Amino acid sequence: LRGSKSFTAALAGEAERNGHGLAYKSVSVGHLEAAPLSPSRLSLGRASSTATSTAAPEQGRPRDYLVLAIFSCFCPVWPINVVALVFSIMSRNSGQQGDMDGARRLGRMARLLSIVSIILGTIIIVLYVSLSVR
Repeated sequence: LRGSKSFTAALAGEAERNGHGLAYKSVSVGHLEAAPLSPSRLSLGRASSTATSTAAPEQGRPRDYLVLAIFSCFCPVWPINVVALVFSIMSRNSGQQGDMDGARRLGRMARLLSIVSIILGTIIIVLYVSLSVR
């Protein structure tokens, strides 16, 4: 006789009932779920090769607005556009390490700072040209 590699375990909150009011779930040894890592156990270094692989769908990757941040660097509002560029690069790094929420948040901040820099830069250029023509 061959031994089975599956077993039944009582799990709280499972919808499957065995008729006796206790929740049971039948699983095989190869399909056991690992406990998720706590945030305090995550490494602060580079992400593993599985997290940075290109197997993740590109549509889920948040935008980092790097082109917009570089374009805003041509406006004469230097502190704001440099900070926008830094946030954009941080967004790209967070996305590559798998932190999609952080990448999305940093990308939104880079977009906001880039737009503010472009608007303020345009106002400064228009004021300068209009005052120098007079």
